[in-house]
Amino acid sequence: MKQLSQLEFGSIVGERYRIVRTLGSGGMSRVFMAEDLKLPGKQWAVKESVAGPQVMMLVRTEAEMLISLSHPRLPRIVDFFEHPPSGAVYLVMDYIEGITLEAYMKGYQGYIPQEQIVPFALQVLDVLDYLHTRQPPVIYRDLKPTNIMLTPEMEFILIDFGIARSYKTELDQDTVKLGTVGFAAPEQYGAGQTDARSDLYSLGALLLYLCTGGKYSEWTAGVEGYIRGELPRHLIPVIRKLLRQHPEERFQSAGEVIRELRRSADFQPAQQGISVNDASMDYAGTRVVAVLGVSAGSGATHTAIAVSHYLARRSRSVALVELHSTAKAFARLQEVVEGTSVGQSSPSRRFEVDGVHYWRQTSRADVISLLGGSYRFIVLDLGSGQDNERLEEFLRADYPLVVGSGAEWRVQDIAGLARSLQRHPQHKWNYCLPFATSEAVRRLRKELDHDKVFALPFHSDPFERDDEVDQVLDELFRGVIPDTRKKRFGFLKRQR
Repeated sequence: MKQLSQLEFGSIVGERYRIVRTLGSGGMSRVFMAEDLKLPGKQWAVKESVAGPQVMMLVRTEAEMLISLSHPRLPRIVDFFEHPPSGAVYLVMDYIEGITLEAYMKGYQGYIPQEQIVPFALQVLDVLDYLHTRQPPVIYRDLKPTNIMLTPEMEFILIDFGIARSYKTELDQDTVKLGTVGFAAPEQYGAGQTDARSDLYSLGALLLYLCTGGKYSEWTAGVEGYIRGELPRHLIPVIRKLLRQHPEERFQSAGEVIRELRRSADFQPAQQGISVNDASMDYAGTRVVAVLGVSAGSGATHTAIAVSHYLARRSRSVALVELHSTAKAFARLQEVVEGTSVGQSSPSRRFEVDGVHYWRQTSRADVISLLGGSYRFIVLDLGSGQDNERLEEFLRADYPLVVGSGAEWRVQDIAGLARSLQRHPQHKWNYCLPFATSEAVRRLRKELDHDKVFALPFHSDPFERDDEVDQVLDELFRGVIPDTRKKRFGFLKRQR
């Protein structure tokens, strides 16, 4: 910083934010915790930058970029203003409670439990995939332990976009060479333009840092001897490929790395009651089925339950996740299963019905953690909400399933949803219409130019096997699971 900040405890900036303490400082900026005078009890992080016109432009660019982004692993920008007399600019954003990954590693002697490393990698990949698929793509360029906050819930959040940039196809190299030695890709210091593969190199450096207890972030001779012995062996070739010197030799996208991690049976700990051999037999990675209702009352939860128990009868190891925090369906079901009083909330959000693990009111971070578990299928009950978080989970699922009303006057709701999301690829979408006529299905298939439109027959008990429903689901999941049969289930009958 060209001049020292004049802010101290009690200073007020923007006529609204009172400085409480310093959170950190860097070469061009300083970050403070501040309390909101208009919202008592609310705390924010205020980033102050004081420098010349070029740095001011960088800060404005950072603000514009962050304001345009929306992801749970990125800070939310709430205010941006300048103070011309002092030459300072201020960026007000969410205050993230927690410590940096670097501080955590130092405080815990470089130890992160081995079962958390892959879920952590998936969390970072989730946000990288989001950034890299923007138009234009956003390249983070500074993935390192000091730029990652670890919350009390053990979630990763990226906190500094000081040198991030949008990828420009017309350029053959970066204007400014920036990055942190040991974590930045080689191309950030030489000729060439950084792209998504540069961030993937940094991910590899970060994973190596975690796997060696903070000792190494570059693949050098003898580094294998410092990799913790209890870690999944399959992780090593993934890290090595991420750390290739030439971008074309690395994974080419965050999605490709995600698929590789999901595919590996080595990452899946044995499920209680199932041997390691059984859990990994015929394993091809965790597959995600996302069920989204076109509107309230369309039957999304009923269909998600039916699909989950169908999959459990075919392949075992199924989780059904209620991915909306205000839903009450799973809570009521848990009361019935566990025999508790109405309204008495169980401390455990997981319960089991006929081999299906139900997870009520689950967060997106929990879903990422479940992907590192032993489940063959994860079924997401998204309800009828289309907020950013649920919509993104629907779009990234292996089997997105839209549920709409089969009533003649409501069939067009599905076509309307498809049109509203036409900017997204829809080739792998599936559509289910409870109680629809064959004529309604035929018309919708023609309008959508899509074969995966199915009518679901009346099915009063989604926990119980129904031959007609199974025939529809056999067609829906043809080629995905083996055609095996398990005993019939009668959940509702047992409750009577």
